[in-house]
Amino acid sequence: MTSAPVASKTASAGPTRPTGPTRPSTSLAERGAAFIVRWGFIGVTVALIAFFVITEPNFRTVDNVFGMLKFIAPTAIAGLGVMLAITVGGIDLSVGASAGFAVSIAAWTMVIGNQVGVVAIGVVLLGGLLIGGLNAFLIVVARIPDLLATLATSFVIVGLKLLIVDGKSISSQMSLSDGSTAPGKFTADYLWLDRGSLGPIPVPVIIFIVITALLWFILERTRWGRALYAVGANAEAARLAGIRVQLYRTVAYMGCGLLASIAGLLLGARIGQGDVSAGNSLLLDAVAVALVGVSVLGIGRPNAWGTALGAILIAVMVTGFTMVGLPYYAQDFGKGIVLLIALLFSFTFSRRRTVVTAGSTTAS
Repeated sequence: MTSAPVASKTASAGPTRPTGPTRPSTSLAERGAAFIVRWGFIGVTVALIAFFVITEPNFRTVDNVFGMLKFIAPTAIAGLGVMLAITVGGIDLSVGASAGFAVSIAAWTMVIGNQVGVVAIGVVLLGGLLIGGLNAFLIVVARIPDLLATLATSFVIVGLKLLIVDGKSISSQMSLSDGSTAPGKFTADYLWLDRGSLGPIPVPVIIFIVITALLWFILERTRWGRALYAVGANAEAARLAGIRVQLYRTVAYMGCGLLASIAGLLLGARIGQGDVSAGNSLLLDAVAVALVGVSVLGIGRPNAWGTALGAILIAVMVTGFTMVGLPYYAQDFGKGIVLLIALLFSFTFSRRRTVVTAGSTTAS
């Protein structure tokens, strides 16, 4: 009489959970995937730095370190602008054209308009906001896809830049179309943006660090940053939660335009003239560092410090490749390989990690 309930209870328990090497193996795979996603890209960066430090004594000098950071500052700042666009689920392909436009407008204001550098800086920053506002209007109001809108904007900006400067680079003492000589020059206060320093730290490096820290604080420590991430993750869900999606997308694109203009200011101060080709190569590098930033530390979303690290990695590669004598035309190949590795860390490995984790949870 008493044995039946016991048997019934035993039968209702169902089959026992299998034991053996399956669980430890899955756990090991999960830990391995997590380690690769979190530290793989950092490992690539450290390995490159270690290689160049060992093989090139000049690479490890303090002057070279600051020189690399100064060199990459415009690209990093433009990349931070692209990061803002990615944060709200978009992209901005006009950052290179916007930076080049800033170079030409700053030169025109000082050399032909005979204004001081502070005025040129103000004009350029205003121009960057207007370009960002135009992109926002096309994407948010006119509902043109971001790739198409910003690509079209970049063509418009490049054409407008050439029209303003008559297709010529602007430099001090240049001859104007009426036969006169340009009355102005690149002023010292403007050139200080590239040639000045605070202690041993060049001004471009300080601007780069300050902007990175400010964006990190806004995105990670404020409700505005959380709203931007929410818009990028699911715009409709964010709208239903009461977030003003159109406003935040507009702010992101205007911020991107502003940061691209700052990058252009630094480029103009570096070359000391209004080169019409300035900024042409900035777009690819800016997009690359923004995408690399997604993969750093396995965060899996756009972030300021990750973007900064991506820019530093490009600076390390360019400087190191130059020191070892690699031709300039082979450097883009190296940057492309590193970008592919970063994308693998960000998407493929992280997806496998998710699958492994899901399988482990189901098995348990």
